[in-house]
Amino acid sequence: MTKSKKDLKKSVPDGVDPKSAPAEEAPANVAAVAKPKVKVKAKSKSAKAPADQNNAAESAQSAQTEPQKDISNKEYEKALAGLQIELVKLQEWIKFKKLKVVVIFEGRDAAGKGGCIKRITESLSPRITRVVALPAPTEREKSQWYFQRYVQHLPAAGEMVLFDRSWYNRAGVEHVMGFCQEDEYSEFLRSCPEFERMLVRSDIILIKYWFSVSNDEQERRFQGRIYHPTKHWKLSPMDLQSRARWVEYSKAKDEMFAHTDIKQAPWYVVHGDDKKRARLNVIAHLLSMVDYKDLTPERVVLPPRQEEFGYVRPPMSDQTFIPEVY
Repeated sequence: MTKSKKDLKKSVPDGVDPKSAPAEEAPANVAAVAKPKVKVKAKSKSAKAPADQNNAAESAQSAQTEPQKDISNKEYEKALAGLQIELVKLQEWIKFKKLKVVVIFEGRDAAGKGGCIKRITESLSPRITRVVALPAPTEREKSQWYFQRYVQHLPAAGEMVLFDRSWYNRAGVEHVMGFCQEDEYSEFLRSCPEFERMLVRSDIILIKYWFSVSNDEQERRFQGRIYHPTKHWKLSPMDLQSRARWVEYSKAKDEMFAHTDIKQAPWYVVHGDDKKRARLNVIAHLLSMVDYKDLTPERVVLPPRQEEFGYVRPPMSDQTFIPEVY
C-alpha cells in the first residue's frame, strides 16, 4: 500500500466533507427565481476512525444528520422546478462564456447518483450537457494509459460533462475486487492529483461529488430493486459485492480521499439517505460553483405560417402510420 503524504494522512468517514469551503455567492439574477443559497459543511476536526468501524460510523452520522421532517412531494417539485430553471441559465452561461465544466459523481452503490444526474439533465440540451457512463474497459483500453479513455470525453469550450463513475474506478471497485495490480493502484493514487491539477490549469472547472449512504438505507434500496420490475437490472454482481465487502470499500474510500482530496479539486460529500434533499442540495451547490448570469433572451414572436400556394399534400394512404393502440 502506498503511504499517504504527511499532510493528507488521515481517514475521512463517509458523510464528512474534509475540505469544503464556503460557496461563492453568485450575482443576483433578473428572473423571478432567485439563485439558491448554499450551506457547505466546515472541515471536520474529528479524530481518525478505524476503517473496520466505518459501518457503525456511517450509520451514526446518518442518524445525526438525517432531516427531522421529510420534505413533501409538493415542496420538492416546487424547489426542483426553480433549480432546473437556474440550470438552464447556467447552461446558457457556459455556452456563452465557452466554459469547460466536468462534474464527477462517485459514491456508494444505490446512494442516488443516477437519480441526481437525471434531474440535472432533464431540462438541459444534450448538445451542451453530456452524461458519460463508461462500461468496463476493453482489452485494448486496458493496454492504454489509464486516463486515456476518459480524456476523450472531456468537454470542449461551451460544454458540461457529467461523469457517472469516472477514473476513480481504479481507487474503488478495481482495487477492492482485484481488477488491477497493486502497482497500478499505487500509481493511480500518485498520478491522479497531478492529472486533476493539470485539468484545472487547462481552465476546466472540476467538481467532484461523493454520495454517502447508510448501511440500512442501502440495504432497503437493494431490496427494493430485487422486486421492482423496472429496477432489478440495477442490481449487478458488483452491487452485491459492495455489500459483502462494505468495510473494504470503506478503507478504499478513506485512502482515496487521503490522496485526492486536493485544494484545486476537493471532494464534496453528499448525505444521500434522503434522495429528494440530496438532489436539491447537489443542484444548489453545483449552481453556486459557477459565477453565472441570467442570459434569458427576450420572448420571440412567431412569424405567420407560410401559405400553401400550389402545394398538394400526398394521400394519407401513401404513408405508413403506427398502430393506435391507445
